Amino acid sequence: MRKRPTIRDVAREAGVSYATVSRVLNGKEWVSPEAVRSVTDAIARTGYTANQHARSLATGRSGSIAFLLSEPQHLLFQDPNYAVLLRGVAQALSARELTLILMIAATPEERTRAVTYLSGGHVDGVLLVSPHSGDPLLGQLVRAGIPIVACGKVLGHEASISSVAADEWAGARSAVEHLLAAGCRRIAHITGPQDTAGGVDRLRGYTEALTSHGIAVDEALIAHGDWNHESGTAAMRELLARAPDIDGVFAASDAMAAGTLPVLREAGRDVPGDIRIVGFDDSGLAATLHPPLSTVRNPLDRISDEMVRLLTDVIAGRTPISITVPTTLVLRESSPQ
Repeated sequence: MRKRPTIRDVAREAGVSYATVSRVLNGKEWVSPEAVRSVTDAIARTGYTANQHARSLATGRSGSIAFLLSEPQHLLFQDPNYAVLLRGVAQALSARELTLILMIAATPEERTRAVTYLSGGHVDGVLLVSPHSGDPLLGQLVRAGIPIVACGKVLGHEASISSVAADEWAGARSAVEHLLAAGCRRIAHITGPQDTAGGVDRLRGYTEALTSHGIAVDEALIAHGDWNHESGTAAMRELLARAPDIDGVFAASDAMAAGTLPVLREAGRDVPGDIRIVGFDDSGLAATLHPPLSTVRNPLDRISDEMVRLLTDVIAGRTPISITVPTTLVLRESSPQ
């Protein structure tokens, strides 16, 4: 069998030293453009590929990054936000020649397996998606010294875990202010989980928009959901029973907003004639609903890029930081201009 080309074969073919080839492969400075071209051409001619195992032993790096979702497995396929985020992360890692490892950690058993695997040096860092405050997984990962960047702020671990989040407070506030400007005065809110930063910040944006316009917050107009369609349906039934005079709804996710529509149709309430609806995410689902859903665009493509960029900084030893990405209000037929 033909022997696998080595870095010394590349050096001999390029007419440069072994050290020069090593510097080119590792992206180090102090290599002339001519030497880079010679090495690149020699790699193409010899068919050399890096021995990742040997490189890992030499550098202490695995070249792999974990995408760790702390939600049940089925939500990875049901919630379009996770698919968008996963695709963006995969593209960003591929551009850096890093391998993506997908992991789920929703149950205690899955969390234990995840911490054991991640602590074993199999990955260089973790992209943590949908963190929940109080989850023991967070502390275990921090104590293991694993570089982490979270999608969304991590309640209780802001100083030790870097994060990239949409400006959820401002996005929620813009949604409610739009409903107020449209003439709505009995605006209900279907919240996200209150053990997540997103759920907390979207509720805060809702309440502050009302109070800034001199409208008292009515607890009867607040129902809690868990981001998914079914919880939006249940919350809408609960809200109509408590406050049938509702004229606007801000749902903390598009999926929950979608769950309100069949309930309102059954109740004979027209959207937007009787009740205006605004969601949050603009995940792709919003534009397909009947009527198409006004929503706050969650910039997941940019968030995924920033998460990968920030994780490479954390792996390099930089101090954890949090980045906030602006949101945009997108108006459609469920609550037009």
